[in-house]
Amino acid sequence: MRRWFINAIPFVALSLVLLAVLGWWLLTWDKAELHLWMNSCHNAAGDFFFRYYTYVGEWVPYVVVFGLLFYKAGWATFLLTDVVVSGLIAQRLKYVFDTDRPYKFFEKFYPDVQLPFVDGVTLSKWYSCPSGHTTTFFAMFFVLALMACDKKDWKAWPWSALFFLMAVLGAYSRIYLSQHFAEDIFAGVILGVVTTLLLLFAVPKLEKTAFWNWNFKKMHLK
Repeated sequence: MRRWFINAIPFVALSLVLLAVLGWWLLTWDKAELHLWMNSCHNAAGDFFFRYYTYVGEWVPYVVVFGLLFYKAGWATFLLTDVVVSGLIAQRLKYVFDTDRPYKFFEKFYPDVQLPFVDGVTLSKWYSCPSGHTTTFFAMFFVLALMACDKKDWKAWPWSALFFLMAVLGAYSRIYLSQHFAEDIFAGVILGVVTTLLLLFAVPKLEKTAFWNWNFKKMHLK
C-alpha cells in the first residue's frame, strides 16, 4: 500500500498547489473579473488547440480503457470505474448546485460584456459546477500517472508531472472556451483526484488477483 501512495505523491502534490492558487484567486478576485482575465489570452493557435483538446475529456478515456485491455484488465477496470463514478457524481452535483455557465451569467449580469467565441463551439448555459470535463481529465491522467510509476517509485515521477500538465491543459480548455468558471474547475480537480485516491485503496488487493493481470493477448494465446 505504501508504494501506491508514494507513486501518488507528485500528482497529488501538484494538484494541491493548483488548488491553492485557484483558491486564492477565487477568494481575492471577483468571479466575472477572474473569468475575463483567465479567458483573455485568445489567439488562432489557442482556439484550434483547445477546441479539440477539450474532447479528450469526453471519449478518449474509453479508448484508453480498451487499449489497456491489451496490457492489464485490472488497470482498464480501475480507469473505467474511476471515470464513470467521478463522472456520475459530477453530473449529480451539477443539478444540486444549479449554477449558470459563463455565457448565461454574463448575459444576465454583464450584458455589455462580449465573451470571446471560438468557431465551432456551442456554449452551454446551465449546470456549470463542477466541471465534468475537468473531473474526467484529472481522474484519467491521475490513473495514467500511477501506471507510469508502477513499481518504479520516485524514478518515474517526471511522468506524473507530464500527466498533471495534460490534465491542467484540459481543465483550462473549459475556461478558455467559456464553458466553465474557475470555481467549476476547482471543484472538478478535487472530485477527480479524491475519487481516484479512494479507489486506490482497492488496488493492493486486486493486483494480486489473476484478473488484474489478464489481457486480450493472453486470451489469444489460449
